[in-house]
Amino acid sequence: MGAPIGYPTRMDTFLRELTERALDVARSAGATYADARYLAEEWESVDAQDQIVQSVDRGVTAGIGIRVIADGAWGFAGTARLEAGDVEAAARLAVEIARSSVPLLKSPVRLAEEPVVDTTWTSPVIEDPFAVSLEEKIALLLDSTKRMQEVAGLSIAEASMDLWRRTSFLATTDGSRIEQTITQSGAGIRALAINDHEVQQRSYPNSFRGHYANRGFEHIRAMELPSNAARIASEAVELLSAPECPSIDTTLVLDAPQLALQVHESIGHPIELDRVLGMEAAYAGTSFLTPGDRGRVRYGSDQITITADATIEGALGSFGYDDEGVAAQSDVVIENGIFKKFISSRETAPEIGEERSNGTMRASGWDVIPLIRMTNINLMPGSSSLDEMISTTDDGIFMSTNQSWSIDDKRVNFQFGTEIAWEIKNGSLGRMLRNPNYAGKTVDFWSSCDAVGGPEEWGVWGTPNCGKGQPGQTARVAHGTAPARFRGVRVGVHG
Repeated sequence: MGAPIGYPTRMDTFLRELTERALDVARSAGATYADARYLAEEWESVDAQDQIVQSVDRGVTAGIGIRVIADGAWGFAGTARLEAGDVEAAARLAVEIARSSVPLLKSPVRLAEEPVVDTTWTSPVIEDPFAVSLEEKIALLLDSTKRMQEVAGLSIAEASMDLWRRTSFLATTDGSRIEQTITQSGAGIRALAINDHEVQQRSYPNSFRGHYANRGFEHIRAMELPSNAARIASEAVELLSAPECPSIDTTLVLDAPQLALQVHESIGHPIELDRVLGMEAAYAGTSFLTPGDRGRVRYGSDQITITADATIEGALGSFGYDDEGVAAQSDVVIENGIFKKFISSRETAPEIGEERSNGTMRASGWDVIPLIRMTNINLMPGSSSLDEMISTTDDGIFMSTNQSWSIDDKRVNFQFGTEIAWEIKNGSLGRMLRNPNYAGKTVDFWSSCDAVGGPEEWGVWGTPNCGKGQPGQTARVAHGTAPARFRGVRVGVHG
């Protein structure tokens, strides 16, 4: 696909010079620190339904965002007009905004030290997704919907594909110069069965438009959407006549994709340090954790070890450097159930006595300020397997594929719904169940885990729609998970 005129999506000398100019002007205007971030993002989205193309969306956006500290306060401004005069005006505006914020300042901003780097980083791509013809992409999606429609009783067959490529250049007054190119791909299918009373759906390989990674078109090919279409459609139809999930306290086994969202909502968000310090309370809520909880709060059972790891090759939450120029890191945030570490920024790390940010500041575009965002928040593998968990469960329910979620603003009380479930009776899977859901409290739930699947069942699931911030930003993050088992969980709750 071609980029519209005036929106360069590749780095050149002129763009670097513009970014450098922003720093010079910010310093001259009185900034004690500044960073300027050029970002261009191109995207392509294709949707199909019932063997008909519904939409093809292509676009690109580019601009420079300038963040400064002046008189101890933050200021930010950006521009899509990539001319020297416009960039200079944005830099001066950022300083003016910082100074206007001083009367509301509780204490001057201080940043953790960070090594100076001058480097380039690129995500792994075998097959450039933007070089694959639109005809081939459409054919893949239409074939998937055709195979779903061949299942008797199916009402609607959907397929979608999303591609992104982000090219950025970050320059800081500390001296760092970082160029990155990140290519991301994803796709999925959804089957809907409808009768007079309700709608049932099944998705593959995950809900909410599928599964995403920092990879090329090879990632989409590997999902084999057409080969799974008939199975997904058949399950959607079968759900219409399946019995309702009972309301009981029982043993719950979750598949890896559902557990990824559980990690996201009840672990990933509570450990964001800006939430803990009250910086995001207006929109995203806060957290039940406090800075003093490190090393002393039991978050889950001994089975629960969680990492924040931006270094996993090909994972959607991976990168070389965050938008403050901090290198990607791998940290243990919960170890054998004990909470150890928050995810932080150069500003928030010193607030709790940390010497260095763990590199989680990212912005969704050039026109917004970076926020603390999840990287790859992972439940590390255990020593069990899905078969073993089921065979050693006398009575329980196995749930798969998220459909809905709700959690309070401190991330304590939650309720999740999944697309499908099966009874577990005497160590075997039994009847299919419709409208399954479960509820609990974060620490109690994670403390009830007695088994986690091993490395052979562990995978990283991309989540493209994590919302946070005012104005709202959407981040693309990921979670490594395997199936896991939880004892004494309330399931089948409604309302």
